[in-house]
Amino acid sequence: MRTDIFARLDREPEPPKIEVPRMTRTRLALFGGTLAFYLAIVVAVLLSTWLVTLDWKIMLFRPYQQWPDLHAFLDYYVVLGQRGPTAVMVAAWLGWRSWRQHTLRPLLTLGAALLLLNVTVGAVKLGLGRLGPHYATQIGSAELFAGGDIFPSGHTANAVVTWGILAYLATTPRARRYLSALSAVVALGVGLTTVYIGTHWLSDVLLGWAAGLLILLALPWCEPLISRVEAMVLSARDRLREQLRARRRLVPSLPVATGGPRPAMYSPRPAATEEPVREVIGARSGRSAGTRGDGRLTPPLTAPRPHTAHAGHGGHTAHAPRSERSPVTPAGSRRPPHSRPLTGG
Repeated sequence: MRTDIFARLDREPEPPKIEVPRMTRTRLALFGGTLAFYLAIVVAVLLSTWLVTLDWKIMLFRPYQQWPDLHAFLDYYVVLGQRGPTAVMVAAWLGWRSWRQHTLRPLLTLGAALLLLNVTVGAVKLGLGRLGPHYATQIGSAELFAGGDIFPSGHTANAVVTWGILAYLATTPRARRYLSALSAVVALGVGLTTVYIGTHWLSDVLLGWAAGLLILLALPWCEPLISRVEAMVLSARDRLREQLRARRRLVPSLPVATGGPRPAMYSPRPAATEEPVREVIGARSGRSAGTRGDGRLTPPLTAPRPHTAHAGHGGHTAHAPRSERSPVTPAGSRRPPHSRPLTGG
């Protein structure tokens, strides 16, 4: 039984029925209407119609000068539309959901939505090349094909997609309604904030709302591809797990040639095994080993063999070392006791 602090955070089983949005007739009608609105905004800006005139009126009105007290707060609020911080926050939440529900669909759906957003919005930005209000050169002009990249508004489109994906992936109707309202408020606020600060025209924001909504409405067409990618990733993970388990079950062995010497296995001998060896040495020297007070065997103490002098026939005489000879006194003789006296005959 698990007793660690993560026991309560164990993954819950995947809900039995997670409703995957399908391209219904209602959604298809909304997609067609939003696409028509998108194209109408682009045409209105290309033809420099009343929409471009409204852009210039709002820009010359300079909302950030009319209500300067809001500027400090809105500088932070607009961060909710930046792709980096918002993607990290939403990805962290969806990653937690993926871990608890045993599925990669939330993360893969977010990745597909952001990929579509970067491709579609980035292509239109670079293709039309519109300049922002702070870089406008001629009053009343649409400022198109001048090397800019603000049409449509990337902050607005990113806010619609990033926060709207939470409502798209909701598993209950109640959660979907609340998250849809929250994402709409955030997206509307981010778009109007860019107009207040003066970084985007009003038409940029309108096109950004439409671009983000088109991405969310088109996601059901990506569901089959998301399912295939998820199956491939999970299959690769299972194969990797099996390979790791197989490697752990293998026991390393050394190959031995037939008839050849086997590799010697060395193991350290404990210190207690040295005492019997000492006992054998003592027995060979003629004395038995004794015992200490603690019961351990003591090595035998053998006296050094004396070097005695032996005089043999035809042999040589062995002399004791100088340190073991008896001292010679003046009254003593230096001749050995068995030597012959010298005679003259």
